[in-house]
Amino acid sequence: MAEPLVSARSVGTTVLLTLDRPTALNALNRALANQLADRLEEAAADASVRAVILTGSEKAFCAGADISEIPDMVGASPLDALPFDRLFQTLANLPVPTIAAVRGLAFGGGCELVLACDTAIAGRSARFAVPEVKLGVIPGAGGTQRLVHAIGKAKAMRMLLTGAPVDAEWAYAAGLVAEIVADDEVIDRALALAATIEGNAPRAVAYAADSARRVNDLPLHQGLAHERRNFLLALGTADAGEGISAFANRRSPNFTGR
Repeated sequence: MAEPLVSARSVGTTVLLTLDRPTALNALNRALANQLADRLEEAAADASVRAVILTGSEKAFCAGADISEIPDMVGASPLDALPFDRLFQTLANLPVPTIAAVRGLAFGGGCELVLACDTAIAGRSARFAVPEVKLGVIPGAGGTQRLVHAIGKAKAMRMLLTGAPVDAEWAYAAGLVAEIVADDEVIDRALALAATIEGNAPRAVAYAADSARRVNDLPLHQGLAHERRNFLLALGTADAGEGISAFANRRSPNFTGR
């Protein structure tokens, strides 16, 4: 049986996934990537799950790709599936919101994991970097694209072309993370954020996340059309009727996910 490298814990309707490869600072190898993708797919298939939090250890969220496996990719065609493709595609397309809870290092593929999540909470020890140019390569799991979308061209280029790390304060000011808290509060704050999200209508949350994620894929006029489509779909749900009724009658809504 393969060594477990990802632990999963349910907290209400939130699934907390913890990378557990401490001797390698949670560096992504094939085994870890596949197990994390498996756990994400299980969460996606469970109708009771309303949010997913991804975290690591106090020292490292994820220190990046396992360098020992990089040479195996030499000579691959752009059309070939790479070891981490399934993981990042699954994470980016998860039907529920995803939150990165980051302490310590989030370098290379670890920073790309943060970028693939919907939002992120950082501890004060968090450090972010895309240092691939220092090894003669570049990010290969969305880093060049998602980083520009997340923090803008100038700041992204500074990170991408220097490979230098940035601290939590810089990441917050740049828009890479949503909040900074003390390290020992990171998981609790991520769980609290998930609980706030879970208090809203599930299908409305899913439609809002889906619309926002399309910003990276569609020109503005197509993104607006997609948003209008999702707005009308949300408006036709039972939860929309309940939400409007509850607001009009000054009571708390009872959302059912229908």
